[in-house]
Amino acid sequence: MADKGATGIPVTKNETVMADIVGLTHEGDGVGRVDGFTLFIRGALPGERVRAKVLKVKKTYGYAKLLELLEASPDRTDAPCPIHAQCGGCQLQHLSYPAQLRWKRQHVIDSLQRIGKLDVAGEAGVRAGSTAERAAADRTRTSVENAADGLPEAAPAEPSGEASPQRDGSGAAELAGGIVVHETLGMDEPWRYRNKAQVPIGSAPADGVSGGGADGGAGSTHLIGGFYAQGSHRIIDMDACLIQDGRNDEAVRIVKQIGNALGVRAYDEASGRGLLRHVVVRSGFATGETMVVLVTNGARLPRADEWIAQIREALPGVTSIVQNVNTKRTNVIFGDETKLLWGSEVIYDELDGIRFAISARSFYQVNPQQTVALYRKAVEYARLTGDETVIDAYCGIGTISLFLARQAGQVYGVEVVPEAIQDARRNAELNGIANATFEVGLSEEVMPRWRAQGIQADVIVVDPPRKGCDEALLETILQMRPPRVVYVSCNPATLARDLRVLEGGGYKAVEVQPVDMFPHTTHVECVVGICRVDT
Repeated sequence: MADKGATGIPVTKNETVMADIVGLTHEGDGVGRVDGFTLFIRGALPGERVRAKVLKVKKTYGYAKLLELLEASPDRTDAPCPIHAQCGGCQLQHLSYPAQLRWKRQHVIDSLQRIGKLDVAGEAGVRAGSTAERAAADRTRTSVENAADGLPEAAPAEPSGEASPQRDGSGAAELAGGIVVHETLGMDEPWRYRNKAQVPIGSAPADGVSGGGADGGAGSTHLIGGFYAQGSHRIIDMDACLIQDGRNDEAVRIVKQIGNALGVRAYDEASGRGLLRHVVVRSGFATGETMVVLVTNGARLPRADEWIAQIREALPGVTSIVQNVNTKRTNVIFGDETKLLWGSEVIYDELDGIRFAISARSFYQVNPQQTVALYRKAVEYARLTGDETVIDAYCGIGTISLFLARQAGQVYGVEVVPEAIQDARRNAELNGIANATFEVGLSEEVMPRWRAQGIQADVIVVDPPRKGCDEALLETILQMRPPRVVYVSCNPATLARDLRVLEGGGYKAVEVQPVDMFPHTTHVECVVGICRVDT
């Protein structure tokens, strides 16, 4: 055991300690403090005092296992899912839903302040009531999380001395003040909201002891499927997920059952052998249509006719059965080849009266109810009157573009994935929308070409992946200088980084609306209204 005095670290590996929990990481782990030292403790909540066993120690932080709750948070609740403690899918089921919504708003505020160095209305640089020790813990947590997101290490956040000015309830924010961060938009019923299941398939011994994807022969193992245990590729077998639509659960259960009856072997990551890698199920909430996708390690699907017949018999609502071929030694779910086995190549769904065709690999938001709330807010922040020209960067299958097109003069969407642009054009035609044009390419290359053709954007909308906007795209926006920008984000850390760039280029982030797209997880989406300061 290392000498604490020699290292300056007040804890050692395998030691049992008492820790005060002062926050949560973006992975849902409690941020504990022991004599000024930070320990990340899964299952602990802010405001709690816990007894924990130290598992790993680094120079400025460590990891510990929760052993006992000494003082519980009033926001703690019993997680209803029986495998919550093992599964890595939902990190916050043990936190009451109102507290989840508050935490997600605060997570956004923390990112804006500490990463973007932006003023937030009504918030000091360090939250009211925070001690210097708590602020130090927050900085340690942010530094670790920034590293995970590929961002620079966080700089210290200094108390501002006084709060930024408060706002009225009108939703209009004066550009001279801080950013208004609204309360998180939550769900009345935050369960069974997912329209898409992506379930890894593995094997377990025939006696039912679960494990990862074994490469045993038919009859010696059976198929299992579920979510990965947090931080691993060990599959936790399940037949029901409380955030999945029930049809998805049933479809996955049936596929496992059929696969076992047909003697199918699961793909094994270690050996690269075995057939069935993933089962993907998509359901149209508005239409009731269901698609089943079998992701296989090889183009040949033995006994394909039996697969089709048994899926159709067991799932009367299925309208599409698809095979995707992925033979690469990769964690990526889909391969490049997709084959229709039976039915339609797409299923249909509707969002706010707009109809969408969804193929096996289409990007389509998994929570329809909250997607409508998110996109309505994006349209609101665009402040459209019917004459504007709007550019939708990262347009995907045209979801936001078509929402915008109903109130804009002309919408131009750009996306680097050719299949997504094909879907976008099909969706525009499906809805009789003629004022939306879509082009394949990198936004930072296509948008200057549009500008050279005389297309001047009144509004630019961006909805980037978790890594945020490409630097070249941000520079393109600053060169095109639209009066308004709307930023839809799935990662508060990269959002804050990108807002700092836009604010340095003559723009002001006015208001942020967090939306809880993924209840009981640590993920939060945001819509940000941004104005050019001279408009």
